[in-house]
Amino acid sequence: MIDFINVSKTYPNGTHALYGITLSIDKGEFVFIVGASGAGKSTFLKLIMHEETPTSGKIVINDTDVTKLRRSKVPYMRRHMGIVFQDFRLIDKMNVFDNVAFAMRAVGKPSAVIKKRVPYVLELVGLKDKMKNRPSELSGGEQQRVSLARALVNNPEIIIADEPTGNLDSKMGAEVMELLHRLNKEDGRTIVMVTHNEEQAKQTSRTIRFFDGRQVM
Repeated sequence: MIDFINVSKTYPNGTHALYGITLSIDKGEFVFIVGASGAGKSTFLKLIMHEETPTSGKIVINDTDVTKLRRSKVPYMRRHMGIVFQDFRLIDKMNVFDNVAFAMRAVGKPSAVIKKRVPYVLELVGLKDKMKNRPSELSGGEQQRVSLARALVNNPEIIIADEPTGNLDSKMGAEVMELLHRLNKEDGRTIVMVTHNEEQAKQTSRTIRFFDGRQVM
């Protein structure tokens, strides 16, 4: 599903972020990406999302070489991905329903489909009764679950999670992790998650470690 073939990334300022990364992530895997700050984790995610392009090497996603994908094609590629950020990135002037619906409206889904799909996904993350609330009226854990609902609403094959529990206390973080594991096991979602939490990394069968831009065993 996701293949990196001898991928390196050097930024214009001369910073070497990744060196010769070769790895594969299969459909239905739950993979943790771990490493210290500056190890290359964020660059790895940005390359998957095509926010950055590699300096050398090739990236293949769903059997498509996306290395030199035209800018106009990037939004279509991202429709197969749901992205969950550490800082939630919710719009406070919108209620929970509209925050989640925003992702569907952005890709031109009909109103009738949105009205049916959004409550379903909010029920999935346990927030159907909070549809009319604004993000500021929710706890941190609830806001992250809204963020996850937004990532899921277009039914993506891949979920990219960048430190999704980093701003949560241990109880709320555990709730979000339980939900991610359920989505992986019951729905077969492919999940790629960056974390600094070694205890979380022990919860899955596969961990990819980066150190100074290189993959380590």
